[in-house]
Amino acid sequence: MTKPYIRLDKDNAAVLLVDHQTGLLSLVRDIDPDKFKNNVLALADIAAYFKLPTILTTSFEEGPNGPLVPELKEQFPNAPYIARPGQINAWDNEDFVRAIKATGKKQLIIAGVVTEVCVAFPTLSAIEEGYDVFVVTDASGTFNEITRHSAWDRMSAAGAQLITWFGVAAELHRDWRNDVAGLGALFSNHIPDYRNLITSHTKLTAGQ
Repeated sequence: MTKPYIRLDKDNAAVLLVDHQTGLLSLVRDIDPDKFKNNVLALADIAAYFKLPTILTTSFEEGPNGPLVPELKEQFPNAPYIARPGQINAWDNEDFVRAIKATGKKQLIIAGVVTEVCVAFPTLSAIEEGYDVFVVTDASGTFNEITRHSAWDRMSAAGAQLITWFGVAAELHRDWRNDVAGLGALFSNHIPDYRNLITSHTKLTAGQ
């Protein structure tokens, strides 16, 4: 049965960045490493642009997983930061779930490494508790396409919505008249070809 269209709402969404750690990033092979990091930072910029509550979590930092990607910590210095001592499923960590519930939001935008574990497990747990979950596919990474599609299928079957960071931004923004320059700059910073559109727009509007 097809579910009704659940639209992202900037007033009802929180962002979960799960296990974007320096060691785990070396496992990502289903997307080019430079593109992947760009996508992760683009999602972070979106969270900041729309002022969405953002929660950072890591798993077993002292082990080979390594520390959180430093740019994320710099982007959200005051965000809840849950360094899980060992729980593989972030939802098994009480502090993580408490931080999510404290936002009061019912839509969760999630991305992480690796897709079939660090993203899929909390996604399934959140859906079970009644949240609407949006998985940012291009800001989540894993070993290969087989594991990626297995994870996508499992999450989709449970009701998660798969979306890209660009789709997240557009659906949250709703209307270009809300702000052209700000979101246009964000897109330009992460999509080089998009800068051509903004350059053209700027030139046209400057002549008015």
